[in-house]
Amino acid sequence: MEISGKKKVFFIIAAFLAIGAAFAGGAFFGYSQRPEVEKILGILNKEEPAVGQTVDFSPFWKAWRLVEEKYAAPEEIRRQEMVWGAIQGLLKSLDDPYTVFFPPEEKKLFESEVRGNFEGVGMEIAVKKGILTVVAPLKGTPAFRAGIKAGDKILKIGDEETTDLNVEEAVKLIRGPKGTTVRLTVLSEGEDKSKELEVVRDTIQVPVLETEKIGTDVFTIKLHNFSERSPFEFQQALRTFVFSGADKLIIDLRNNPGGFLEASVDIASWFLKTGEVVLRERFRDGEESLHRSRGYNTFPELPLVVLVNEGSASASEILAGALQDHGIAKIVGAQSFGKGSVQELLEVTDETSLKITIARWLTPNGRDITKTGITPNFEVKYTEEDAQQGRDPQLDKALEVLRNWPK
Repeated sequence: MEISGKKKVFFIIAAFLAIGAAFAGGAFFGYSQRPEVEKILGILNKEEPAVGQTVDFSPFWKAWRLVEEKYAAPEEIRRQEMVWGAIQGLLKSLDDPYTVFFPPEEKKLFESEVRGNFEGVGMEIAVKKGILTVVAPLKGTPAFRAGIKAGDKILKIGDEETTDLNVEEAVKLIRGPKGTTVRLTVLSEGEDKSKELEVVRDTIQVPVLETEKIGTDVFTIKLHNFSERSPFEFQQALRTFVFSGADKLIIDLRNNPGGFLEASVDIASWFLKTGEVVLRERFRDGEESLHRSRGYNTFPELPLVVLVNEGSASASEILAGALQDHGIAKIVGAQSFGKGSVQELLEVTDETSLKITIARWLTPNGRDITKTGITPNFEVKYTEEDAQQGRDPQLDKALEVLRNWPK
């Protein structure tokens, strides 16, 4: 059968249209099935080289796109805040309260705290077993005067519950200008009911140490923190001890939340021989870095007791653990806090940073401080009733141990 010229043209056009429709349909299908990351417009640096195992990021980008397309108030979308929130979310999945991201405002607050120039209530806090917990109030600060104790659980800051807050978010709420008030809802150990405390913020001046002679034979050094000044002031305290005529020493680390690693190594060196291990620093690959005594070793046969409690953390646990493992000191008090990890502060952008756990601290004998804390040789409780009555059974036990040394 012959086909007329017009029909030929018609069939050719129809064929082209069919092919074009099929191509367009395939192109549309392919376009709609492209990776989610390619559907997001107006975002810089969407793709970075993968590290380690392959991870599927398409759910993240799909969620981002759906927010862009569906959220009821598009003018309220703050895309950079979404990025900061995403970083905080990925770190939260590590279940490590010491690995945190600092957006611009939080970074400024953290840097001011590291410099020691800040206004607040004066207490160290941490997340322990999922609960915001007081590590220790610093002596003479508003928190200390308000009756806040090591181990207290902070349930609310103002009207905001602390259940989902990390430490930095909590610090941001607690800190503020001198003279202003923050309301804290606190649950103390052994109590059934929480209490509300109004704490007036102040400029925080962190003391380093205090000394006292008890009787004729015992000298005490109460070390409040491990700052850059601590090694020098501890050396001066030892000098005072030598000239005091006392021949027994108590180092009181109760409610000492820690500080500089190097300060704890330096102070331990007054009691350890050159090269003896003060602590082990274990990294992700299993490799260990050993921190060793500088060998001042001025007091080789000294009757020595170290006092610890649930507020003794970090560098306090390093010092106590080293002296205990080497048999230099007896530890008296309550189980320590258990903060034995190392963080490194890394810049993410010019205005943001990441504090990330890079290693764990172990005692010379290999005890994991984070998992176990430091267990005293003599466990002694210090109760609320003891505080009210002006008793200190932990100090009493330390004196008993010293005066019966070396039992």
